[in-house]
Amino acid sequence: MSMDYGPILKSCKPQISGISYEGNKHRHVVAMPYPGRGHINPMLNLCKLLLLKSNNLFITFVVTEEWLGFLSAEAHDQPPPPPNFQLVSLPQVIPSEIGRGKNFPAFVEAVSTKLQAPFERLLDGLELAPSVIVYDMILGWVVEVGNERNIAVATLNTFSASFLSIISNFDLLVQHGHFPVDVSERGDEIVDYIPGLPPTKIADFPTIFQGDGRKTLNTFLKSVSSINNTQFLLSTSIYEFEHQLIHFLTRNFTPPLYNIGPMIPYFNLPKQKQTSSSNDYFQWLDSQPKKSVLYISQGSFLSASNDQIHEIIEGIKLSNVPFLWVTRGDTQRYKEVGISDKIGCLVPWCDQLKVLCHSSIGGFWTHCGWNSTSEAMYAGVPMLTCPIFWDQFPNSKFLVDDLKIGWRVLKNDDMKTREEIAQIVRKFMDSENEERKEMVRRAEEVRDTFHKAIANGGSAASDLDAFVNKILFI
Repeated sequence: MSMDYGPILKSCKPQISGISYEGNKHRHVVAMPYPGRGHINPMLNLCKLLLLKSNNLFITFVVTEEWLGFLSAEAHDQPPPPPNFQLVSLPQVIPSEIGRGKNFPAFVEAVSTKLQAPFERLLDGLELAPSVIVYDMILGWVVEVGNERNIAVATLNTFSASFLSIISNFDLLVQHGHFPVDVSERGDEIVDYIPGLPPTKIADFPTIFQGDGRKTLNTFLKSVSSINNTQFLLSTSIYEFEHQLIHFLTRNFTPPLYNIGPMIPYFNLPKQKQTSSSNDYFQWLDSQPKKSVLYISQGSFLSASNDQIHEIIEGIKLSNVPFLWVTRGDTQRYKEVGISDKIGCLVPWCDQLKVLCHSSIGGFWTHCGWNSTSEAMYAGVPMLTCPIFWDQFPNSKFLVDDLKIGWRVLKNDDMKTREEIAQIVRKFMDSENEERKEMVRRAEEVRDTFHKAIANGGSAASDLDAFVNKILFI
């Protein structure tokens, strides 16, 4: 996903310069995202929206040195940022983003223990005193830092309301004997006692409760408990989709809850539509029939096993359904098994939201990360769900069982053969299939609700406006 803010500062210069503050007019927002693609993007999109809402904000966006390099490389051909936004970096004291999935608990531990000290030094060196720190919910240590300095703190929950509710009601799982459990033996047992959460199988719970995921559980529980020591809670949900859960979250947490909607770059689309794209994959999409193409992306972090990926590749080829497939730089592997350019299009990366909104896209094979899930909902595209990790399992359940705008293609360790995959894909993309017609209709209803919520006066837009007004008068 491309960024439209170019590089502003070289590494680690925590002074704000080159801007006239006109007295005490500006409120300084320091944004501290968790250093992962699925978290940096929503935080950056939130900052862009804040700046669209008010000229009286100055934003300092904090990343690691490695992420400063990533963002700068991605933004080299983009317009320069506004003068009231700066990108600064912390020293690279944590493992690289590249390959972090090989030892995810160790990465979480490093983020939890090694970033606080350099972040505090950065705050102390800022020329303009921060008015508020907006931080990713996983980084619970930021709350203590803000409280010690008497700086207002806002939590950004980059997951669904369902995920936050499950984690915050962990004690109920223990009381009912659903933690710890062996998912392979008890995965079909139903949890029906978490306030506002529809009945959910244990197998559809976040992987944080099982396997290596349990090594990060205490960090999450501490982070969620620290929310009550903040001044604002920002939820990337839309009230109309998760209203029952949102009511209970409002009661469970001390700070006011603002449901600002998914932080995806929908605000960029009107500008993009005004100019034609020179990307080859858009030209290829333009040549395809309406709703005929399956868009395939397994996200930016973990993926299925090598054996399963091989069966997926062969199954897609066997289905003969046109596809646009994000290969994450591994294009040669796909070509080696005979994926033909005559059937589909392979790309290392793409402008995902714009692709999903293209008229030729008829379905999305997704890992069910919250950002990708939200983009497909915005575009009104049905989904084939292939969850791998973390919150992707409850997100898949939300799409398939609650909203009924998707089908499960892979789940847990369920190995699918190429023949099974080909059959599912053909049926899913068959425009004459009555099940698909109904799913498309519901997906379009979800899209319309989403668009209404983020439009002026909508539920998400109104909550974002309310949050901006609060921080302007801190």
